[in-house]
Amino acid sequence: MNDKTYSKIFQKLFLAGLLLFLAGCAAREPEVRTVRVEVPVPVPCRAPVVPVPAWATDSLKKTDSLELKVRALLAERRQRIGYERLLVAAVAACQ
Repeated sequence: MNDKTYSKIFQKLFLAGLLLFLAGCAAREPEVRTVRVEVPVPVPCRAPVVPVPAWATDSLKKTDSLELKVRALLAERRQRIGYERLLVAAVAACQ
């Protein structure tokens, strides 16, 4: 046999193998799988807006008595503590 004969035989065998390979792939149904992926999703915070109170010392004047100024400062301290607690609660609601 010569080289042309080997070449034709090789081509026929190659085509037959290729057809068998493609037929094997076509006969098989694709495998369908459901995969569950858990990914954290950022959610915007919907905490209520904490209004700034009217501070007790805002209405003080320079001519007011020392006793009135001290009482206003003590009242504002209580206001500030309450305001800070509301802010902490709003931040905790977002976490």
